Amino acid sequence: MANIANGPAPDDRSLIYQLEGRPRLRIAFPLGLQHVLAMFIGNLAPVLVLAGVMSNATGMPIITPEQRMLMVQCCMFASGLTTMLQLYPLKLGPIQIGAGLPIVMGTAFAFVPTMRSLGAEFGINVVIGSIIVGSFVEVIMGLFIKPLKKFFPPLVIGAVLITIGLHLLPVGVQYFAGGAAAEANAIIQTNLIAQGKEVPANVAAMASQYASWQNLLIGGTVFLIIVCLQRFAKGMLKISAILIGIIAGYVLAIILGQVNFTQVVNAKVVSVPIPFVIRPEFNIQAILAMAAVYVVSGLETMGNINGITIAGFDREATIKETSGAVIADAVGSLIAASFNTLPNTAFGQNAGIVAMTKVVNKFCIFTGALVLILAGFSPKIGAVFSVMPSSVLGGAVITVFAMIMLNGIRLCAKAGFTDRNLLILAITFGVGYAVGENKTLVANLPTVLQYIFRDNIVSVCLFSMVLNLIFPIPAEEREKLQKAHDEEAAKELKQG
Repeated sequence: MANIANGPAPDDRSLIYQLEGRPRLRIAFPLGLQHVLAMFIGNLAPVLVLAGVMSNATGMPIITPEQRMLMVQCCMFASGLTTMLQLYPLKLGPIQIGAGLPIVMGTAFAFVPTMRSLGAEFGINVVIGSIIVGSFVEVIMGLFIKPLKKFFPPLVIGAVLITIGLHLLPVGVQYFAGGAAAEANAIIQTNLIAQGKEVPANVAAMASQYASWQNLLIGGTVFLIIVCLQRFAKGMLKISAILIGIIAGYVLAIILGQVNFTQVVNAKVVSVPIPFVIRPEFNIQAILAMAAVYVVSGLETMGNINGITIAGFDREATIKETSGAVIADAVGSLIAASFNTLPNTAFGQNAGIVAMTKVVNKFCIFTGALVLILAGFSPKIGAVFSVMPSSVLGGAVITVFAMIMLNGIRLCAKAGFTDRNLLILAITFGVGYAVGENKTLVANLPTVLQYIFRDNIVSVCLFSMVLNLIFPIPAEEREKLQKAHDEEAAKELKQG
């Protein structure tokens, strides 16, 4: 351990900054574990959030506690497996599945709003089925990455990310206050009182949990800890701010008597992940909606791998690396759905760690992927997170969801707020987003238009993409953008 404290041996020092090679385990493991700590909660959060908000009209959860534990267990296993695929690609003739880069894969938040609406309408089995079939859209993206890139400029991606953020922000607040079930019962209680009817005891008990002082205190504590660490801490404390905040909130929830560990006690210590416990069902409407989000996921992966190659190797990702990464993204999502959990994508926070540390060695990341796979064999770990109160996670994700929206705004700003781009955004959000928000209007539209507007993410993606093609960038504006891009690249190179 002294060697780690004083710095790695000369050979290891050079190896950790090289893509290939095998540093000693005592050097590689802490660096790999750092990546796991940075993404661990972010990896589990989409499952926990979706399980909390996916409910039917009466507020009853669609995902059972047993299914939630299973999904958490399997998402760790699938993330580790897909990370290994990105590190050490599988080659099938001319097709490469995986980038061969230090990419860490995790469960994607971008799918949560669409899965939430699909789950409420069709159930979790249809959600799993649409994840499986929809993943082939991303395979096609990966195979034809070069000609397809022109259809998805930063303006299109930015508009979709803004929409995802807008969808998720109310979910974060709902979780902060106590979760979907508590809110649904609070609404039922209010309606019963307004009608002069008696409120059942179980409804009153659940309703009292929504916006209770305990939940607000827990969520507020998590939120403040994360903000303070992100603002004032450095190194691992800053990188692990979300993990530390959630642990502190969890401890506080236990002290306040908000945690029931019965599921943890009853859960097995070791269990092999079994595929298709949640049997997939297929619905064309759900598949089309999921396919649109896969496009966004593929684009996010493209952005993250370019962040890694620029930071770690001072170059943009090659077409082969980009294609392999996107195909592995799809294959990882297919694997995840087969193992009863949610789609995978490349994690941006881990690209940030590479940018900060410059450690790009694949074996280091491999050790972290191995930790994730081993964790996937323990339902006990999944149960610990499954019984965590909604307010603990709400305090953490409320800013994460806002960052998704802000990243979208940043991409739109990168494209430039020209008259042409403002017109595209105005039509996209004025029609593509706003119409979809009015469910009564959507229900009265022709069937074809219902498919388009039923999910805001789908409609925003379609509108922005089509408008981007209808209104081409004027030649003089293209020259200005290229000049600004070149100046920005030169400035970053000088600073780096």
